[in-house]
Amino acid sequence: MSLHQKKHPHLEKLLSKARTVRLDSSSKVLSLSDPHMGNGGRRDEFRRNASLVRSMFRDYYLPGGYSLALNGDVEELFKFSVESISDRWSEMYDLFLQFRKNGFLWKTYGNHDSDLEDERGYPLAPYMQEAVKFLYGDETLLLFHGHQASILLWETYPLVSRAIVLFLRYIAKPIGIRNFSTAYNSRRRFAIEKSIYDFSNQAKIVSIIGHTHRPLFESLSKVDHLNYRIEELCRHYASSDVGERNRIQEQINELKVELDACFSQGKKIGLRSGRYNNLVIPSVFNSGCAIGKRGVTAIEIDGDRIRLVYWFRGRPGRRYVSDLNHTPEKLGSTGFYRIVLNEDQLDYVFSRIH
Repeated sequence: MSLHQKKHPHLEKLLSKARTVRLDSSSKVLSLSDPHMGNGGRRDEFRRNASLVRSMFRDYYLPGGYSLALNGDVEELFKFSVESISDRWSEMYDLFLQFRKNGFLWKTYGNHDSDLEDERGYPLAPYMQEAVKFLYGDETLLLFHGHQASILLWETYPLVSRAIVLFLRYIAKPIGIRNFSTAYNSRRRFAIEKSIYDFSNQAKIVSIIGHTHRPLFESLSKVDHLNYRIEELCRHYASSDVGERNRIQEQINELKVELDACFSQGKKIGLRSGRYNNLVIPSVFNSGCAIGKRGVTAIEIDGDRIRLVYWFRGRPGRRYVSDLNHTPEKLGSTGFYRIVLNEDQLDYVFSRIH
């Protein structure tokens, strides 16, 4: 048995048993993770972005022909009952199901909603999988939540899992402890991502995950991308004329403002470098989460391209800087905006992996 099989047995099993879905040049897929839907009360962290997610689905992705892959922790069962969640967010379930007409609807389960696999009457039960394997030509993109790479595997330690559920539902909820999955310290989050990164590189696949709530594009975090972008502009500055230098300096200043904002928000440690090895292999993508304070991040697959996008409310400010100089696009009269943070061709991504 090879080293990576011994080190990542659960991930090997996921890859071998995942539901297979073939993509073609016309395929459009939205991957959204970690809404953590609750009962609509003040402890429900999804409530803040519910209208944004509703508009994203209804006014952009459904009419745009996208299929939907919900990537785990859709419901927050650690704190709320499935009955209270489904009663409050019945409209969201109706929207989920509408994506079937565009091609498919799949839902992987995370550590916060795995119990729903055996829940009678659960509307998404026919579409639940532990992992989905997208085939792009001869290449593979494996969609799974990501908790399977944790040291404390929920499947391995079911008694621990049950104890945590009871603690959070009957103790954490009443005293106001915020969402448990965001409480990962930087070392645990890094360890999970590193494990998935190693597995993906050895299997020569792309992994699309959630779980850590940290958006990743091509194995890099936002801080990594900002640093790389500033580095590239500094190199270009030396060979530019005066007019071009002024423009470059302006871009660098904007990127530095955003980088400073990341550090001031306490992300200096949390957004540790994505450079798990000296050479970055673009094998891990993370859709982030749907309970961000300012908006929602998601992964889009559109034909031969893959994107990390950010949806937010209110007027766009300087903090919304795209790695590709994209500008925010307003979604009709909703007051919501979408910006492409980064994108690349899948063929290029896989060429670097190989």
